[in-house]
Amino acid sequence: MGDDRAARIADFIEPLRVEPGTKVRLGKDFDPGFKAGVRKKKDGVQLLQSGIELLADYQRRLAAQDTYGVLVCLQALDAGGKDGTIRHVMSGVNPQGVSVSSFKVPSTEELDHDYLWRYASRLPRRGEIGIFNRSHYEEVLVVRVHPENLARQKLPEAARGPDVWERRYREINDWERYLTDNGFKVVKLFLNLSKEEQRIRFLKRIDVPERNWKFSAADVRERARWDDYQRAFSQMLSATSTEWAPWYVIPADHKWFARLCAAGVLAHTLMDIDPQYPRVSNRTRRDLAKVRRELENQAPEGASPDPYADSATEGKKGKSKKGKKGKQAP
Repeated sequence: MGDDRAARIADFIEPLRVEPGTKVRLGKDFDPGFKAGVRKKKDGVQLLQSGIELLADYQRRLAAQDTYGVLVCLQALDAGGKDGTIRHVMSGVNPQGVSVSSFKVPSTEELDHDYLWRYASRLPRRGEIGIFNRSHYEEVLVVRVHPENLARQKLPEAARGPDVWERRYREINDWERYLTDNGFKVVKLFLNLSKEEQRIRFLKRIDVPERNWKFSAADVRERARWDDYQRAFSQMLSATSTEWAPWYVIPADHKWFARLCAAGVLAHTLMDIDPQYPRVSNRTRRDLAKVRRELENQAPEGASPDPYADSATEGKKGKSKKGKKGKQAP
């Protein structure tokens, strides 16, 4: 059953994966309105709930095993749905096992380090899921579209040549390979929003008073660079989708479907890791049995020595009776 579920998830997310070594033309290769045959929102919401429950199970195992960590990189244009994706997809997991880092304009201290320093300092620990709301890919997106940002990074003259972007692609690929080699899986999600859907979401932020705080005039100025960003995204996806850390282009025009896809990719990663609860030694089992007897002997008069064991036994009996009744049905 587990293998069948894993295979279905893998098939579902396969059209979203950027095949390493391919040249991406974002506007032609990926449809922001794609829904993979899931016609109704309510069906997608039900599937998402199943995915959230699956993530919660695997996250508990990930934390208990304490061997692997998972880094989720979320990239999108403004109004792409990053915050909502994080909020909904991670709604069922233990917040103690998840960290979210947002990266805005670099501080003076950050500019005094190499460009990957501030991202490396926020990586998740083993057993954790770390989410970068915008990530190190800003260094080949916003910085590329606005080269004045590159000038503020205090780079030596030789490091600001025409090959700077190709060099950064290589450095990022090498860094992610280093992370995966050391047990930290890198999940990269690009929320692909259409220009018209972005316009509608911007208007909603203006028209709905409770959303006014989310709107900035700077967002509209960035929208004027739409074509520049589309080229930068296409080049980024082409150069940095690798076998060890592939990109997934998430159709983002339908928020519910984007969340379903994001949950599918993350679930696929965790199922591939297949973390397991640690097994205790025989000596530890003997110690546990001894402590169990001591606790049972402390039960008050009339109380069950072990209520949990009794309820588990009753549950098994109930299932057995249902099974027998089912066999007798016509």
